[in-house]
Amino acid sequence: MLSDARALLAGRTLAVLTGAGLSTDSGIPDYRGENSPRRTPMTFQDFVGDAAHRRRYWVGSHLGWRAFSGTLPNAGHEALAAMEAAGVVTGLITQNVDGLHLRAGSRRVIELHGGMRHVVCLACHTEFPRDEIAGRLERDNPALATPDAVELGPDGDVLPESWEHVTVPDCEVCGGILKPDVVFFGELVPADRSRAAEAIIDEAGALLVAGSSLAVNSGLRLVARAQRRGVPIVIVNRGATKGDRRADLTINAGTSETLAGLAAALTASGART
Repeated sequence: MLSDARALLAGRTLAVLTGAGLSTDSGIPDYRGENSPRRTPMTFQDFVGDAAHRRRYWVGSHLGWRAFSGTLPNAGHEALAAMEAAGVVTGLITQNVDGLHLRAGSRRVIELHGGMRHVVCLACHTEFPRDEIAGRLERDNPALATPDAVELGPDGDVLPESWEHVTVPDCEVCGGILKPDVVFFGELVPADRSRAAEAIIDEAGALLVAGSSLAVNSGLRLVARAQRRGVPIVIVNRGATKGDRRADLTINAGTSETLAGLAAALTASGART
């Protein structure tokens, strides 16, 4: 399969779209893959509409983020960064919020669903570092500063047994609701971010999808856009995806080893178009 991918992609610049399956080798579960844990995600409507839902979310998100922030990029992240440095990858779009592409050294990265490094006020739009908000949360709720070992869940979230008495921080500027700067279910991807992702697709000579089931329309639309342009599409994922019928080649395999092999093959190729 690697030889087939090389034949399709060699000499072309690549746009890359990644999903949760890329980060599983870093210890972050993929909640849509085979044998993935059950998950009931917080919707944007529940978060803004109910203080109890916000308390539940912030406890789970905080405990998960503490474990989540200690993860490291894996060979797949590093392979994509190496391909960008070699001029093969010209832009990377990720549906992940873990920041691992940036930590691996990728530079032109569009975090389609945001990132966990920042928190934003929904009223005045002031942005705060996540560390700062985490410190306030632990100061007001000392038990969260020394939690028992927690099982890391998808997107850095865990479900605690109790959250009824937790004090949730609000915006120190205007008193508004604070929310991690990630796109919740039921929330739209910001228009400027969508346009930046589309530009990466439009500039490249091929599209490589890695570790995404393409179950979310924001990612599937980008695959459809590449198909309309008539460029080759290669999908690397464990299991079927919603984009398979649009792809020129699908590789049912892990992303770390496959991307490392592609990086070795494609960085040795000639000029990019």
